[in-house]
Amino acid sequence: MIDVLVVVLLATGCAKRPSMAQVSAPAPAGVAVTPATSGAPEPPRRAAGRPEGSARAPVTREAPREFVAVDALRDIHFEFDRYEIRPGAAKILDANAAWLKANGHHLVLIEGHCDDRGTNEYNLALGERRAKATMNYLVSRGIAADRIAVISYGEERPLCTDRDEACWLANRRAHFLVKRR
Repeated sequence: MIDVLVVVLLATGCAKRPSMAQVSAPAPAGVAVTPATSGAPEPPRRAAGRPEGSARAPVTREAPREFVAVDALRDIHFEFDRYEIRPGAAKILDANAAWLKANGHHLVLIEGHCDDRGTNEYNLALGERRAKATMNYLVSRGIAADRIAVISYGEERPLCTDRDEACWLANRRAHFLVKRR
């Protein structure tokens, strides 16, 4: 029995594999979005204001490699250890929503990213929260939830590798990719 448990844990516990989910959620009220989270463990050294956990969303069938970046959709950035949409990011998301409304034949993939502080597991969960918060904001602006998929890469795909705040901020982002339906 223990051998079976060990095999199951090893087969499902890969922290390097990105978390990918398709989510349908109600639109948030206001700019600060607090979506459901993945329930991944948090390191004890995290500060107050941590997101609360709940069940993991179902896995999407969309393949990330089928999506491409477009210049019209800009990334948004997050504060350290946070996933709320900031006022400046809301303006960017409003412009992204306008583009998505004008280009209704595109599906969008929102990638959640983190800086390299924290464990792999925590950062995958936080990246997913960031992607879902971004998705919820777009849904609140009239973008159909069934056009949006989210994926978390945690800290695995940094834009910058310096060890300073400017670099960490660049890595704490939601990135947008699209594909035609």
